[in-house]
Amino acid sequence: MVTAEAAVVLPVLVLVLAAALAAVSVVTAQMRCTDAAREGARAAARGESDAAVRQIAASSAPDGSAVSVTRDGATATVQVSASVALFPGLGPSMRVTDSATAVLEPGLDAGVSAVGGGGNNRGRDSRGPP
Repeated sequence: MVTAEAAVVLPVLVLVLAAALAAVSVVTAQMRCTDAAREGARAAARGESDAAVRQIAASSAPDGSAVSVTRDGATATVQVSASVALFPGLGPSMRVTDSATAVLEPGLDAGVSAVGGGGNNRGRDSRGPP
């Protein structure tokens, strides 16, 4: 009788374990997307170029993620999304995404920083050092 019960319970336990591992995988990817979006938004607020912001965010994001940067006046928004396989090598995947918005630092021109000029010359005057 114990053998029959074990034969019924063991597949259920394996299924529950697989579901728990899939949930942990999705939550981890979501947290990595959140962290990557925040890092990217901070970089954009400092005046980094869009390419640099994408690179900074992609370094923290899950593999194969997509990073987009949007600048709107005095704010910058970074969105990171990734596809996570629920069971690696098998079956479906789930898309996770997150975004972060940061206000640009005072004195930064959104047009210049989007092209790549910001960051290094903040607070400096064209006349040279004080």
